Amino acid sequence: MDAVTAPVPGLERALDVEARLGPIEDHGMTRAGHRRVVPIVGGHVRGLFDAEILHGGADWQLVRPDGAVEIDTRYSARTAGGEHVFIRTFGVRSGPPGVLAALGRGEPVDPSEYYFRIGLHLETSAPRLAGLERSIFVASAVREADLVRYTAYRVT
Repeated sequence: MDAVTAPVPGLERALDVEARLGPIEDHGMTRAGHRRVVPIVGGHVRGLFDAEILHGGADWQLVRPDGAVEIDTRYSARTAGGEHVFIRTFGVRSGPPGVLAALGRGEPVDPSEYYFRIGLHLETSAPRLAGLERSIFVASAVREADLVRYTAYRVT
């Protein structure tokens, strides 16, 4: 019997996201590692659906000994029609120590100087957006002083 070859995944542009951030809350060393919480205080989503990001989410970061940051966000967005989408991202931001330190100080850094990649999990009760729950999304992100921007792609 011949082996069946799985299709090669592609990427389809899906969402442009801009999440505004509040001040970092440094929780210090915990049993899990150096914990930081970064509030998500607003922003917007454009693309497969358009929505405003609601205040109240956060990124529960762990800073690794090598300086890389494990990303773990949870936040909500609401469309103009009142539909909610829960967004969870997971990933890593890493790079040379000087670059990571500059990002930490809120200085502008060329995104090509660091690695910032995330996966997205989307959840909604809105029937017209149900297809979001049946796909995998990935993104390359940019960290600025008070916001994170990314374009998410649906893996085909």
